[in-house]
Amino acid sequence: MEEQLSEVLDNILGLLLLEGSYEIEEGEEGFLVSIDTTDAGRLIGARGESLEGLQLLVNQLVSRKIGGGLAPSGVEGFKRVILDVSGWKKNKEAELKSRAQDLGQQVLETGKPVELEPQPAWQRRIVHMVIQQTAGLVSESVGEGRDRHIVIKLKSEED
Repeated sequence: MEEQLSEVLDNILGLLLLEGSYEIEEGEEGFLVSIDTTDAGRLIGARGESLEGLQLLVNQLVSRKIGGGLAPSGVEGFKRVILDVSGWKKNKEAELKSRAQDLGQQVLETGKPVELEPQPAWQRRIVHMVIQQTAGLVSESVGEGRDRHIVIKLKSEED
């Protein structure tokens, strides 16, 4: 699968006329691809939306190459591809964890729920994991589509 992934990445980066390099690292969750380029902003986009779309595209193209058009979950031996550009995703994860801890502390101190700005699913997942590990707090996603966001609040008896 790594060979097919390299081929897809070479084609996409070539079509985008991007100068740079990438490293592929296989892990338990899938293949982590670290792309280094001087034009990282083009690949990341606003709030990481371009990177999210690129990651979806890469996963679909690789699954087609190895499985003849099946969906990624239906391809035997398929591992998810996770893209990071110039360390942006890694830094964003650290920032989200720190912010979630700070906001969780704020909710514990004031007793008032806090609403976060709308975020993509992978960012909400990180916040949920941090809050889940904090005693006395609960988080929930509310809203639809691009407006979906997290509310952090004190854990009640029903939770």
